[in-house]
Amino acid sequence: MTATMQSTATSATPDARSRSPRRADRGLLSRLNALTGFVLLIVAWELVARVGLIDPHVFAPLSEIVLRLGQLATTLEFWGMMMSTVRTWALGLAIAVVGGFVLGLLIGLIPGARAFTHSTIEFLRPIPSVALVPAVILLVGGGFQSGLILITYAALWPMLLQTLAGLDDVDPVARETARSFRFGRWMTVTDLVLPSVLPHLFTGFRISASIALVLAVTSEMVIGTFGLGQGIALAQSAADTTKMYGLVIVAGLLGVAVNLGTRTLEKRALRWHATVRNAEAA
Repeated sequence: MTATMQSTATSATPDARSRSPRRADRGLLSRLNALTGFVLLIVAWELVARVGLIDPHVFAPLSEIVLRLGQLATTLEFWGMMMSTVRTWALGLAIAVVGGFVLGLLIGLIPGARAFTHSTIEFLRPIPSVALVPAVILLVGGGFQSGLILITYAALWPMLLQTLAGLDDVDPVARETARSFRFGRWMTVTDLVLPSVLPHLFTGFRISASIALVLAVTSEMVIGTFGLGQGIALAQSAADTTKMYGLVIVAGLLGVAVNLGTRTLEKRALRWHATVRNAEAA
């Protein structure tokens, strides 16, 4: 019996070891493919501008944009614009995440609330936030608060809808079991509802974070509040294309950082969840 167990363990170990290098090779290949595509984009951008397929005054070469961006990075104005955009994004996202989650719990857990609010949600959700700019300016003026309201409005819906979707995924058998064991409302929420809703919450958080950044830059461009969006608009009106594209690249890099950050947080927080374990094992 002991010999059989030892032979089984010995035979299983090489399989596990062989799977690990294969996963590492696939991960390395995936990174190389992504890097290759990025390099090709850089080369194509530079060549299109240098060859003259597009007017360089309209579409500046990437090398000149990077040089200008390096100059901008040494100024306090640049860091002030970026910090202003990040601050507006973070505050709006925080309000949207908390508000969407709380509203989702109230609508999903209070009997009859979902049927009562369904038509209102379906009416308000498709309204583009940018279409509300004139009304928001009339109500609160054209300052920092306007962008905050637009971000909150746009980023709230993914959290609200994902919270409701998570409540729908709660196992009915587990719900009945909790009821039969006379779980209180608080215990039901913390021990049954939250573990089922949490994966949906992180999905909503990731979507809301990206939407909030888009609205932060857009509101600065449209309303004219200080930030990267205003810098892009002013550079465009002054025909300073290298500065304009440089700030656009910075906004894009912020978006990449937000996406990577939210995905990393999701993987670490949901390491116990089956979907994350399956993705890591693949």
